[in-house]
Amino acid sequence: MKIAIAGYGVEGKANYDYFSQKYPDASVTIVDEQLLNAAALPDNVQTITGSGAFERLDGYDMVVRTAGLAPYKIKTDGRIWSGTNEFFAQCPAQIIGVTGSKGKGTTASLIASILEADGNTVWLVGNIGQPALDVLKNIQPDDIVVYELSSFQLWDVQQSPQTAVVLFIEQEHLDVHKDMADYVAAKGNITRFQDPSDRLIYWTGNQYVDSIVAQSHSQRIPFPDQATAHIEDGVFCYGQQRLVSTDVLKIRGQHNQINALAAINAAWPFLKDRSSIAAGLGAFTGLPHRLQYVATVKGVEFYDDSIATIPAAAIAAMNAFDVSKPLVLILGGSYKGSDFYELAKYIVARKNVTVLLLGVEADRIKDVFASIKFENYKIIHPQTMTTTVNEAMDHSVGGGIVLLSPAAASFGLFKNYADRGEQFIAAVHALEDE
Repeated sequence: MKIAIAGYGVEGKANYDYFSQKYPDASVTIVDEQLLNAAALPDNVQTITGSGAFERLDGYDMVVRTAGLAPYKIKTDGRIWSGTNEFFAQCPAQIIGVTGSKGKGTTASLIASILEADGNTVWLVGNIGQPALDVLKNIQPDDIVVYELSSFQLWDVQQSPQTAVVLFIEQEHLDVHKDMADYVAAKGNITRFQDPSDRLIYWTGNQYVDSIVAQSHSQRIPFPDQATAHIEDGVFCYGQQRLVSTDVLKIRGQHNQINALAAINAAWPFLKDRSSIAAGLGAFTGLPHRLQYVATVKGVEFYDDSIATIPAAAIAAMNAFDVSKPLVLILGGSYKGSDFYELAKYIVARKNVTVLLLGVEADRIKDVFASIKFENYKIIHPQTMTTTVNEAMDHSVGGGIVLLSPAAASFGLFKNYADRGEQFIAAVHALEDE
């Protein structure tokens, strides 16, 4: 048997380890368009690298693609497979899958926190950073898996989780997907293979989510909804049951209250004790680079929301703060096909916002600002995070907010969103030392 491991990042390494062990007599080749460091490769492994590597895979029985590699970029006469497909096929436990344009990681973490507070053994895997195949051998039938699923992982799945959660969907990843229809179709696979005994928990009032719901054969559970999870007078409720004050959440923003509603719905059938909801929601303190408080310098609060790579996420982040407080917003990055018009309108309507622009998207955002006559912005030069944070401090007043919520991808200036966030944090702490 001949197996190609297509893409050799974190997930690719997990794929290599798993399939090498599952098929010890197979010939396994690592394939990547990037040149690979020989020291980081397994001993005596075969490789195919360089431009066009994924188009030279005829003769392999199985090509296991990493999530970010589009299936249509692989040319093979064999079977295209993935770590997600393998996990779904082999996992002995119930799977709760979570997708959406933003909020996946937070919602998945809230679900896991509630279920753990209830005494369950929970495995939080997927796009959140833990390759699912790394832990598959340890999962028992009575455990629960919470799987954060990106559109890339869902692209070609052949099975859906028993519980599917679909959050708000907006334009994203159009630098990778062929178009919005391709992106939404990939997201829709989270429910495509469900049957009537499965559950689909979905955010209401979004046209893209509505199109996914229309194709589902499962039990459809909207949120917020008076019959299930909703908020009433500042209290999380389920139907007629009042559960706990929304103040229990340690993470900011109305959008995170909505994420909590999705989590309550997902966890509800598994719970032995409803008080676990309050315990689980209260125990979660947030994920890095998601509206994360960094420091207060000379009365100015700095927040890292580097994960916000689409405009809707930046709007949600700004909504988490008092509109009376002056706000400096760090915006921009690399291209991913986003439309900035609604974000620009929100900034104008909010008032008291200064925008600092970074990256190749700076000119596109500037043009949108010009179209609505917004002038309170500056394109940063040189384009470093230290310069940006110093400029933000110069434009701030005591009691104000500096928010890194870029509404764009990070590539070009930074390795990824985490690197962007870490550089922001370091630059803020450098201000503290002055």
